[in-house]
Amino acid sequence: MYYLVYGLLYGISLLPTRLLYGISDGLAFLLYTVIRYRRAIVMRNLRDAFPEKSKAERRQIAREFYRNFTDSFIETIKLLSASPAWLDERFVIDNPEVMENFAREGRKIHLFLGHLFGWEVANVAMPRLTSFTFIVVYMPVTNKVFERLFLRLRGRTGTVLLPATGLRRAIFPYRNSVYALALVADQSPSGPDNNYWLNFFGRPTAFIRGAESGVKPGDIPAVFARVYKSSRGHYRSHLTTIAEHPALLPEGELTLRYRDLLEAAIREQPATWLWSHKRWKIAWDEIFTPNWIDRDKI
Repeated sequence: MYYLVYGLLYGISLLPTRLLYGISDGLAFLLYTVIRYRRAIVMRNLRDAFPEKSKAERRQIAREFYRNFTDSFIETIKLLSASPAWLDERFVIDNPEVMENFAREGRKIHLFLGHLFGWEVANVAMPRLTSFTFIVVYMPVTNKVFERLFLRLRGRTGTVLLPATGLRRAIFPYRNSVYALALVADQSPSGPDNNYWLNFFGRPTAFIRGAESGVKPGDIPAVFARVYKSSRGHYRSHLTTIAEHPALLPEGELTLRYRDLLEAAIREQPATWLWSHKRWKIAWDEIFTPNWIDRDKI
C-alpha cells in the first residue's frame, strides 16, 4: 500500500507547479463553498481573534486561508520530487547570521515556530541553508503508510525527525551535537492541567510548558523563526532571538515573548495561520489560576 500511495503522489508531484496551483484553487473552492470543511471553526476563531474587523473582512481572510491551506497540501506533494533549485527559489532566510553566529560559538539552538503556512517547505529546505544538524520534532500519525511517507518526504534533504512522544529519549544520541531543533510550539496542549495559561488574541489560552522547559536547563538559545509568504508559493523566514540565555529569565517569560512574536506575525498575515485548528478547545477555568503567567491579571 505504501508504494502504491507513494507512486501516485510522486506522479502528481511531477506536474508543472502552475497546474498544481490550479488544482489547489479548485480544492479551496470546494472546501470553503461546497464541503465547508471546518468552516464554522474557522469563522468562529476569526471572529474571536478579530472582533474589530467586519464580517466581510473576516470572510475575505477565510477565503484566503482556504487557498493557503490547499496550497500547503499541494506544495507538500510537490516536495516529493522538488529539485534543489526549486527549493532555493521557494524558501529564503532573511537573516541567517542569527543562527550561524550561535553555530560558530558551538552552541545548539531551539527554533520556535508557529502553524504559519510554508512550514513543510521550510522543513525540507532548511538543511541546505544552515551548518547545524537540523532536527524537527514531529507528532507521529497512527496511519503507518502516511507515517512512513511523511518521514521520507521530510527527511529527504537531511532533516532529522524525532517524535514528540518520547522526545527526551530520541534526542539523547544528539546531546553532544551542535544542532538546531525546530518545534511548532503553538498547538493546543493535550491536557489543561500542567500548562502555562496566558492571553492569546485577548483570550485565556493554554500553552505547552515543554518548549520553555527544553531550553532553560541547558541555557540553550531560543530563536523565533517566523515563516511568512512573500508571494504565492514563495516563503521567507525572519529570525528573532527570543532569549540568548533562557536560564536567566523568570519562569514563563520566554513563553510570553514567543506569544508576542507569534501574535504579531499572525496579525501581519492573518490568512497564513492554521485557523481550522481547534486552538481554544480547552476552556479557561479558575482552577488553572496558579498556572497563569501573563503580565496582565486574568
